[in-house]
Amino acid sequence: MYETNVGAGLPLIDTIKLLHLSGENITRIKGVFSGTLSYVFNNFSLRGDKFSTIINEALEKGYTEPDPREDLSGNDVARKLLILARELDLINEFDDISIQNLVPENLLEVSKSEFLSRLEELDEEYQKIKENQEPGHVLRYVGDLHGDLQKDKGELDVKLVSVPATSALGQLKGSDSIFEIYTESYGENPIVIMGAGAGAKVTARGVFGDILRVSETK
Repeated sequence: MYETNVGAGLPLIDTIKLLHLSGENITRIKGVFSGTLSYVFNNFSLRGDKFSTIINEALEKGYTEPDPREDLSGNDVARKLLILARELDLINEFDDISIQNLVPENLLEVSKSEFLSRLEELDEEYQKIKENQEPGHVLRYVGDLHGDLQKDKGELDVKLVSVPATSALGQLKGSDSIFEIYTESYGENPIVIMGAGAGAKVTARGVFGDILRVSETK
């Protein structure tokens, strides 16, 4: 069972499976899939602190992987997006995903300790990105499965975007994740699933829930 892998135990996979099996035409799945990057950009967008300060904060709270580059690379979000694509019987592979890596190229190959000691090198770039947004906008790192999902393959994008602070994505708080499921029947109004996306407790609860599901099938 892998409900916890994608949404930290939120009822996401079950919902998508039920919609898909019932013949509902899912046209798009979009959202903030990483509780870690949710925390980073929710706080960075609202506070005056440096980008590196927020990263270190997330690391201390246990939200990031031991090496934050695993989160900042976008690979975690990409893997989750691929799982959702497979749930819709798409035959996409990891190489099909367009991923915006948030780590500067000169810091990709250095040791973890050196990367952490040089985190402040990210500050200027992300401060510029923050300041160059339209008024009333915030930054979010999103996964987006779109295109003609009735074909063999969909389009998969993982990238940093600027969204209105009043939008569903823009109103995200803390380390919450959000998934917007667009379907033919619901039109422009997506099914929205939102909740805690990071942390040991919610992850443990999700894994325990999957164990219970497995036990019920025996």
